[in-house]
Amino acid sequence: MLTGVLFRRGDKSEIIEPEFANQYILTDVYLNAKDNGNLSRPLLPSIATLVGVSLIAMVAAVLRTLALVFLSILPGSRKAVKKISVANTGVLYHDGRALATCESGPPIRFQLPGLETVGWYNGRRAENECGRDNKAGFGGNGLMGFMKEWTTGHPRVDPITKELISFHAVFVRPFVNYSIVPPASSSAKGTEESIRGPTLDIPIPGVSSPKMMHDFGVSAHHTVIMDLPLSLDPTNSIRGLPVVSYDPTERSRYGVFPRYEPEKIQWFTTNPCVIFHTANCWETTSMELEAETCIHLLACRLTSASIVYSAGALVPPTPKPAPPEYVEEEQCRLYYYSFPLVREGSDETPTIRNQWALSAIPFEFPTMSSSHAMRAAKYIYGCSTGTTYSAALGKATKISHLAKIDTATLIARGVTHPPQQIKGCVDARDLDEVMRSTDDNDPIRLFKMPEGWFAQEPRFVPRAQAETEDDGWLLTYVFDESQLNEDGECGDDAISELWIIDARNMREIVARVKLPQRVPYGLHGAWFSEDEIAGQRPFASLRREIPTAETDTSNYIPIMRDMAEKWIG
Repeated sequence: MLTGVLFRRGDKSEIIEPEFANQYILTDVYLNAKDNGNLSRPLLPSIATLVGVSLIAMVAAVLRTLALVFLSILPGSRKAVKKISVANTGVLYHDGRALATCESGPPIRFQLPGLETVGWYNGRRAENECGRDNKAGFGGNGLMGFMKEWTTGHPRVDPITKELISFHAVFVRPFVNYSIVPPASSSAKGTEESIRGPTLDIPIPGVSSPKMMHDFGVSAHHTVIMDLPLSLDPTNSIRGLPVVSYDPTERSRYGVFPRYEPEKIQWFTTNPCVIFHTANCWETTSMELEAETCIHLLACRLTSASIVYSAGALVPPTPKPAPPEYVEEEQCRLYYYSFPLVREGSDETPTIRNQWALSAIPFEFPTMSSSHAMRAAKYIYGCSTGTTYSAALGKATKISHLAKIDTATLIARGVTHPPQQIKGCVDARDLDEVMRSTDDNDPIRLFKMPEGWFAQEPRFVPRAQAETEDDGWLLTYVFDESQLNEDGECGDDAISELWIIDARNMREIVARVKLPQRVPYGLHGAWFSEDEIAGQRPFASLRREIPTAETDTSNYIPIMRDMAEKWIG
């Protein structure tokens, strides 16, 4: 489900009236399941199935899904399930299209501001758009094309070249493919490569097994792929492991390569960790070190995979005993990495120069000024809490603080006085200590939610003609949990609010927009500008919900299909 608030500019009045929009994304899975009385549970296996059940139960769940997908293509089905994605992870804008994403399929286009579904986007065009482009898109046309079109939940759009950069993690070699989609207009600022047309499904060498890859780093000229010891591998079941499995005895690997040349990848190895979200990535060239190029990455680093299990309401299994040098306290912090690249032809081993936390406070769901992304920026915003993000958002872990971190200041402090590599931290204060600070130049600023109120991932929105990088606002949906009953449920009269917070001082609530209903705790959001809404590509039609039709009793195929679906469902 998508939820949005539109700020419509009045014709004659300076008053802007916010408008609320709320729509289900009409994926194949949703259209097939809506009002389908044959299904007793969701068509797709849950995360609990992947990480917490026996091999027999997992195989049964997967076979059930395959059977239902096959039945969906037969006459009498409400909707053929050609893509299994639920498009429930992130949203972004690229080249006239607003897109919703999820790792289990390609992005799907939706229309602004009403949030209606247009259709699946394959890197060349979206379903139901005007015009024709029959060339293969993400995944190609081969036997494994359906899998290779699985696209990260966090594609990146370069604010300068307007290219969409993405990767596709799959179960078959080479396990990770890579795509670059330029804007249609060749007038966009970019390199020669960025106007040649889409470059889709480029193999990334060096990954030896299927991994759960959620995010990556993209700078102006380089890309960082993270090969971490969190596997997503169906063959784990043969070894007695869950499909999703974390091994704290393995190493973490970061592959860095020039944007258009993944064959030149350099691998940097370090202690195990889990990273679901990166905050920013940029490069520098040092003339003092013979024009050395160094790639810098900011990422939210976890020291365990407990969040994966808690998302499925499962107790994490007892992990393998890690070597003493790998053991760390449970945490999720904003980390800084620097990767100095080895000269081409050199026999040096790539080595990470710096890797330490900028702050000791828990930190996740990062956001920043989009116009400063992929360059050396100063500020990163995000969510913090009194725990370590060891439970799923919306369940046990509650976002009680919004954070603003002056990363440039803390990185400079860490370079001048380096903390311990890997386990060290530049600013060791906890949440309460940061909250007590009265220093107007404190590199960490916190906005604390009122008691019983909790926020969601914020989005930074710059002021028109902003004077500084942080000249703008943070927008976040918030909810007062005093509206919940004794069972933790809310009634039909429960509502959320959209708060607009001054991003410079992190104190002032500029406006509170009361919404007509509750907005459930969700994942990622985006801000779309007036120009982007006006610049959307034309489309021929929208996806529509399919009315339930009576079974044709003169045709035995729909009858048999319906009976089989009831039996399996």
